[in-house]
Amino acid sequence: MSSSRLGPRLAACLLNISEARNKEIVERVAKAAVYDKQGGRHEQTTVLNIFRDFDYNRSVLTIAAPIEKLGGAVMSACVEACDLIDMEKHSGVHPCLGAVDLVPIYPLCENVGLGECGLTAQDVAKGLTQQVPGTSVFLFGFADPPRYRSLVERRKELGWFKQNQDLRRVQTDLGAPPSHRYGLTGVGASPYVMNCNVTIATRDLAVGRRVAGALRGSSPGGVQGVQVMALPHEGAVEIACNVESVQGGEEDWTSYLIQGERYSYPPAALIASRVSELAGQHGVRTLGTALVGFTPQECRGLAERALQQGVAEYWRQQRPVHM
Repeated sequence: MSSSRLGPRLAACLLNISEARNKEIVERVAKAAVYDKQGGRHEQTTVLNIFRDFDYNRSVLTIAAPIEKLGGAVMSACVEACDLIDMEKHSGVHPCLGAVDLVPIYPLCENVGLGECGLTAQDVAKGLTQQVPGTSVFLFGFADPPRYRSLVERRKELGWFKQNQDLRRVQTDLGAPPSHRYGLTGVGASPYVMNCNVTIATRDLAVGRRVAGALRGSSPGGVQGVQVMALPHEGAVEIACNVESVQGGEEDWTSYLIQGERYSYPPAALIASRVSELAGQHGVRTLGTALVGFTPQECRGLAERALQQGVAEYWRQQRPVHM
């Protein structure tokens, strides 16, 4: 992802909101990132993709812009989401704590630094709690100096993975104590994180959890950079993977640069193959693999194309990516 000094300094946000079943709400949130209340265009911003999952009741919106413009676009989408989504009425099998559940900022060009993305994330966090009274935020990654705790660390601390979490016990970084209306929002910055989901042909969640545990990067023999959950999904079990970009990595992994530092990530085909192997040990086959959005290189290429063409709602040209 090297970049020309003359080109835009691009970054992206894979905005996670706790709504998927109402398409109109999801698209209103997406449009808020690229249009103002009067319908005027937010220049140099685009929504590249919308991934909606009915069972999870969760959507991921890929918003891209020059880093100088991204915070404002993301902020507008967050405010709209808070206006439209009520966590007291939410149901879904995917863990979540907030109407706006996750706001990660990622650099797309070599000349956009992680520290700069962290500052943008902090601005979004402060703006959200100021513009929407009653919202609550925790920070992670490069928005969380000096500790720079990872998203997984923060989620464990806050009980994100638990069902029926008592929000009154949660310590926030910004804003009000968590409310039942808005919940709690995670805002941060890191190298790009892909989402890769592999479905296995079983309803047995215990089998899925054993597969997920063996695949997880922190496990012996696991895949570096992969964080995993096993969740019931459409009558089967989905091995839902966050695929982190790590410094170094294996030589045959796809790599890119952030301010001269090499980052790489395991390819989706490797993850799918490993899930197939692990599931096969339990007599279970895989049903398919889906990327939620894009690889870092794809995201940057599509962002450049959409911005050059002036296309705000680029998601309308996209289809889910299956392997």
